[in-house]
Amino acid sequence: MKYYIAYGSNLNKAQMAYRCPDAVYVGNGYLKGWELVYRGSKTGAYATIRQKHGKIVPIGLWAISSRDEASLDCYEGYPIFYKKKALRVHGNDTVDIGMAYIMDENRKVGRPSEHYIDVVYEGYMDCDLNGHFLLESLRTNQQEMSGKKGRG
Repeated sequence: MKYYIAYGSNLNKAQMAYRCPDAVYVGNGYLKGWELVYRGSKTGAYATIRQKHGKIVPIGLWAISSRDEASLDCYEGYPIFYKKKALRVHGNDTVDIGMAYIMDENRKVGRPSEHYIDVVYEGYMDCDLNGHFLLESLRTNQQEMSGKKGRG
């Protein structure tokens, strides 16, 4: 088993139960020095993270099997659409190392669908995360799409 860091639709526990039957939800935490953004493909825009001093991204931490990881690799389009990176997860006075999928930085900013955001929002509720961070990421994304620079 290894730790998997979810920050987008894989926060949704029903989705993870379907996709990764061996996965066990460990708890929540955050990534320090990262921000949640949305980048696009032919099928839409999806969550990813990028390094940003002074920002944090709330996350859900899962213990996954190699079978779960293979399923996630397929779902995330690894290694072309998303890459894997080991990151430090902070939470409850502990620091763990987990694996996160991060989208290719050359992908352009895009607008996620309402359905996608609903799935992510359900995940925020599932993992007891503060929805303020999700709303702020959407506001920043909209500013970036319209060519305005966000503060921070």
